[in-house]
Amino acid sequence: MRLPRFISERLTVPTVHAHCDLPCGVYDPAQARIEAESLKAICEKVADNDDADFRVRATIIKEQRSELVKHHLWVLWTDYFKPPHFEKYPNLHTLFNEATKLAGAAGTKGSFDVAQADELLAKIDEIATIFTETKQG
Repeated sequence: MRLPRFISERLTVPTVHAHCDLPCGVYDPAQARIEAESLKAICEKVADNDDADFRVRATIIKEQRSELVKHHLWVLWTDYFKPPHFEKYPNLHTLFNEATKLAGAAGTKGSFDVAQADELLAKIDEIATIFTETKQG
């Protein structure tokens, strides 16, 4: 249904500018880091435990935590960071892509490799450094 012309001509829509979906302060890469630290701890515990039941439970929890890492990173990537950030930090898309892949099936979700967990933590730290810089500007 179309509005009558005399109404639509008088209708104005204000332009609104917002940095993120909610007031700043609700996003933080620390959430992804906490889950990634949990992943690393699981990988270390599995290396020292041959109990099959323990390993199954650890696998399930590790896969859930990997999904949470990806979720928290995607929220930052899609909701917090905006085009000016990607212009100022041209490697930011690559960092997020690499970090989410490290939390995926080819990374911590699919293995118990502590080195991959360390790589993931390093990528999250790089993202956190940029995040902190954007909060100050």
